Amino acid sequence: MALVTGAGQGIGAAIATRLHAQGLRVALLDKNGDGVAALAGELDPRGETALSFHADVSDVGAVQNVVRDITATWNAPDVLVNNAAATAAGSVWDIGLEEWDAVLATNLRSVFALTRLCAGEMRRRHWGRVINLASLAGQQGGMLAGAHYSASKAGVLVLTKVFASELAAHGVTVNAVAPAAVLTPAAQALDPEALARAVGTIPVGRAGLPSEVGGLVAYLASEEAGYVTGAAFDINGGIHMR
Repeated sequence: MALVTGAGQGIGAAIATRLHAQGLRVALLDKNGDGVAALAGELDPRGETALSFHADVSDVGAVQNVVRDITATWNAPDVLVNNAAATAAGSVWDIGLEEWDAVLATNLRSVFALTRLCAGEMRRRHWGRVINLASLAGQQGGMLAGAHYSASKAGVLVLTKVFASELAAHGVTVNAVAPAAVLTPAAQALDPEALARAVGTIPVGRAGLPSEVGGLVAYLASEEAGYVTGAAFDINGGIHMR
């Protein structure tokens, strides 16, 4: 079964939908309780293969309770998708320290805490998949993202490698996915002119779709991806080639 954070909308909802369509039971976690409950109900009105959980990933105690409840209901997660993030813009000179800490707690500390919570049981069972959502902003900064968002996503890329090294010998893979601009509610809430400028720099001539990110994550969560670990997969329309 899979646990997807930030599953109430956008990329997280697309990932949860894709994994569920591939036959996985899916636990959907989001601080927007109504949104995540609605999606779980769409995926399985009977609540047998899709369950919603209301929690803020920056609250480690709440996340621990969610993992405990999932384990008691089904089993410990076989797949963990660390997708929840606070998308934040702003000049480096205007970011307050409290805002910095809040973004890092949501975007980076939660990845550390949730991976430790779930990967121990994966290691014991000698099978598991952890997929972390990073960002183009974490690779080269971003036109739309603030320094705190970019720094958090850079941290996710490094943390992915650290956990991958720790878990590779135990049948557990850890990978990152780094999208550029994707048409999500969070992106569309940013300044429209700035978003248009960012999309205008993408060689394929458009923003990405949440379903496209979901397809990549679904591969990394599969049995076939067992030889792939510690990698960062770019899904950016060609704006960052390496």
